Amino acid sequence: MNLAIIGYGKMGRLIDQLAPEYGFDVLAKLEGSNNGGARGITAESFRGVDVAVDFSAASVLQNIERLGELGVNAVIGTTGWTQQLEQARSSVQRTGIGLVWSANYSIGVNIFLQLASEASRLAARHTEYGAWAWEIHHAAKKDAPSGTLLKVVNEMRRTDPAREVSVSSNRAGANPGIHEIGFDSAADTITIRHTARSREGFARGALRAARWVIGKHGWFEFQDIAFEL
Repeated sequence: MNLAIIGYGKMGRLIDQLAPEYGFDVLAKLEGSNNGGARGITAESFRGVDVAVDFSAASVLQNIERLGELGVNAVIGTTGWTQQLEQARSSVQRTGIGLVWSANYSIGVNIFLQLASEASRLAARHTEYGAWAWEIHHAAKKDAPSGTLLKVVNEMRRTDPAREVSVSSNRAGANPGIHEIGFDSAADTITIRHTARSREGFARGALRAARWVIGKHGWFEFQDIAFEL
């Protein structure tokens, strides 16, 4: 299987390092300097590529549209562009490629999402509990709240629309990511937390998704397929 990496920062380099464990040869590596406006995604540079993994910082929609024109399936891990999701879905539908999207490819985070949803459902009848969702990430992370925290909060609100959720984010140091939800009452406190030790879990999840999406067509969310991998 042949892989292209779009966005060759810390995540891109880690994916490159781990790719052989998942049966991939890396044929193309693009970064901001050679892919502004998706100009690096060409028929020549992507010849033989089965799937692209995109953790770039910009031009995500343009990357998706160009990959669609070339018939290359994709795994998208870039965050901070969710206002363009519907355009991206339309592009995938129009071109017929397969694409997996997630704000977070950690298997542990996807277990955490299910726990958050279930905890919110169970707490729905107990109005004495106040709810919160919190995160901390490294200082270089641009979006706050992160796509992951927004997804967590959406899951909580989906199962308990009437409850207000207090949301907060911190950006400091080199922390790879902590996400926490909780419910507090006069009697007790319930806390559920996911702590990432490194970026490795995100990279491995993205590579599993890349292997899974080869030969498929349509728009998929990692949360829906994570436990099929």
